[in-house]
Amino acid sequence: MDRALDRLKAAVSMAPVRKLVELPDGSEFEYWHTPLTLAQRAKAQKASGDDATAFALQLLIMKAVDEQGSPLFVQAEAAELRNALPANVVDQLLLQLLDSGEKDKEEEEDDLDPKPSSASSRKTRG
Repeated sequence: MDRALDRLKAAVSMAPVRKLVELPDGSEFEYWHTPLTLAQRAKAQKASGDDATAFALQLLIMKAVDEQGSPLFVQAEAAELRNALPANVVDQLLLQLLDSGEKDKEEEEDDLDPKPSSASSRKTRG
């Protein structure tokens, strides 16, 4: 009989996921990350106290890696990430990092199985 934990572990992928963020100059920033674990979340919360922005930056520093798995940021760059970049750029990175997994799966399914248009969505003829 399988243990519940073994079943759960077998059902999820901890493989790195590729993410892209479009930058203001039109180029793309590529990074990879693995799913967030409870231990990683607790570590980021402990390091950031009650500051939500510091928490998100801790996660980004901890989780964002290149294709080979090397960290893209180091702890010493936290202040620069906070102060030297527009909030919307850093926010995009953070949102992708926090909102991964189920949404990615839903988007893939939507791409494969487009929903038929409803009758009310028909354009009027003129």
